[in-house]
Amino acid sequence: EVVPIEVETLEGPKSQVEGRKSNLRPADLRPATRKAAARLSGFDGILVPGGFGARGVEGKIEAIRYARENKVPLLGICLGMQCAVIEFARHVAGWTDAHSTEFDPATKHPVIDLMESQRGVTQKGGTMRLGAYPCLLAKGSRAARLYRAARIEERHRHRYEFAAGTEMQKALAAKGLVPSGLSPDGRLVETVELPGHPYFVACQFHPEFKSRPAAPHPLFLGLVTAALARKSVTPPRRGSAAGRHGR
Repeated sequence: EVVPIEVETLEGPKSQVEGRKSNLRPADLRPATRKAAARLSGFDGILVPGGFGARGVEGKIEAIRYARENKVPLLGICLGMQCAVIEFARHVAGWTDAHSTEFDPATKHPVIDLMESQRGVTQKGGTMRLGAYPCLLAKGSRAARLYRAARIEERHRHRYEFAAGTEMQKALAAKGLVPSGLSPDGRLVETVELPGHPYFVACQFHPEFKSRPAAPHPLFLGLVTAALARKSVTPPRRGSAAGRHGR
């Protein structure tokens, strides 16, 4: 049972969201987390899709935080991956102002930034990183096991990136956010994952472009498999839709 959720309903007060650019303490962010927990409790898996613009970004981050902290299977796609990086940077690495420069150009922790090839672009139409690009998967990673391959090719549509090899990327890796897929030149992180989590995988590309009803994409198949496993071992909430069908 697929249940769409308007992510703005997971956010805290507007003043709190705007306060991301100030010096809010982690404790100040708890109300939004409680809203996410109240809305997402009972779900067997969470998919955070891509998108454009700042609207709903904080809600996506709260959904990802809930999934990470409560071991709920999660798949993040494109902006969903970027939000996963931001969430991890804020709440695990402790960089409370971490953000994408798309939404906060003044952040001191720009974990997501404009791609180098996009910096001189002034005419935006049709100039994103578009189309199929190769990706190299780390041996032994969940992504490599799901694909059963070391080299894959996936389709992209983005301007911003989680750059590999930067000091911030290395620091997040040291905290546990594994860059399991890289571009062949080693400059772009294509997939991230959290070892020890039932299913926490996020990708910069768009797996939905290559998924079919009779041939599901490996990352979707992994999410549904993990959600089914959670459903089989987690007692459903009394009276919840999850208890009746599984969500």
